[in-house]
Amino acid sequence: MLALLGFATLGVFMLCVIRKWMTAFVAIIVVPAFFLLFTGQGAQLGEMIAAGIKTVAPTAVLLLFAVLYFGLMMDARLFDPLSRLIIRISKGDPVNICVGTAVLACLVALDGDGTTSYMIICSAFLPLYKRLHINPLIIATIATMALGTVSGTTPWGGAATRAVSILHLDASEYFAAMLGPMILSCAFVCLIAYVLGRKARKAIDPQHSAQVSAQIIAESCQVEHAANWRTALNAALTVLLLVCLVLGVANLMVLFIAGFVIALFVNVPRAADQGAVIQRHAASAVPVVMLVLGAGVFTGILTQTGMTTAMAEAFVGSLPSHLGSLIPLATALIGIPLSFFMANDAYFFGIVPVLAEMAARYDIPAMEIARAAVIGQMAHSIGPASAPLWALLGIIKADLGDFQKFAWKWVLLASLAYMTFAVLTGAISVSR
Repeated sequence: MLALLGFATLGVFMLCVIRKWMTAFVAIIVVPAFFLLFTGQGAQLGEMIAAGIKTVAPTAVLLLFAVLYFGLMMDARLFDPLSRLIIRISKGDPVNICVGTAVLACLVALDGDGTTSYMIICSAFLPLYKRLHINPLIIATIATMALGTVSGTTPWGGAATRAVSILHLDASEYFAAMLGPMILSCAFVCLIAYVLGRKARKAIDPQHSAQVSAQIIAESCQVEHAANWRTALNAALTVLLLVCLVLGVANLMVLFIAGFVIALFVNVPRAADQGAVIQRHAASAVPVVMLVLGAGVFTGILTQTGMTTAMAEAFVGSLPSHLGSLIPLATALIGIPLSFFMANDAYFFGIVPVLAEMAARYDIPAMEIARAAVIGQMAHSIGPASAPLWALLGIIKADLGDFQKFAWKWVLLASLAYMTFAVLTGAISVSR
């Protein structure tokens, strides 16, 4: 019963968003609350909402100050030199720009934080996409695939950290086997970016592309936009922030709060102007924070009611027992839809241990289950439970439904390719 209600909740939510019957913020709260009534646990709605919001509150604060920080960096034109360099090298060719987006996205995703990755990628590339009239859903698709591949695989990225910790595995042994499939998958993401770039090229007037390229190359030579001491300080501050993120010097939201305060003081020293800057960028930050809190309500209800666990058990129970040797492969396959609609905590702490226990009955090491479980992270990156996704959609000003309709086939293709690479390299086995 709970599994059926869970699937119904997800289906109705996606239908409401895709058909634009409700905004994502309204649907992500109303739909699970409605189906909660059929479980007989309606009286606990307040407690479930509070529990869900408690899990995403740090992320909401992080996103608030990350949006403000990188919005200020865009005002300061920090990423303009990089944008001009890329378009000068690409000569205004959308194919080269899309491939360049993929390369940078894979590198930036090494820091492990989705919000930071999306902010940097969009700050550097989104102006190019807008000026060349390239569909911004392309940059979002490339960024989410790169994040799901790299951040979802690295032991410090979050997803793998959960898998390694809950199954008590050695992180080095885990990552050594996944490095090859991850690199091959990054190359495959670049290939998809090449295909998307060719599609974008056909939709753009070549004369317009050449004109914009010439304009930006000319702008790069103008003295008025030359780097000054503030540009150098902004660059140093951003690099320092990323280094601190990777090293885990402090909590992410603390780093962004401190970074924003310093950047605001340096770039906008007058108090009156500081208020205007905050107010201007709050228009982008507040909707993102609202959606993240809404996602907390969504996951809180599904998790606290037991719908999430029931849906996962339904998936697991559908596996024929005589196919035990294929459990790692099955884990990778079912991990794609499970990762899409489940929060990572629920998936890795609630489902992956069950799969590992099943695998142990067939003498399959838990290490293979951990490796297989992270392959679905590209799907998670475009799912409603991914908090950084809401920040990305806010930046490019796109609806969840429109984005998912555009991205799902590319993400599914890349996920299947990742699974294939993992099998071919021996990271996960298909026979014993």
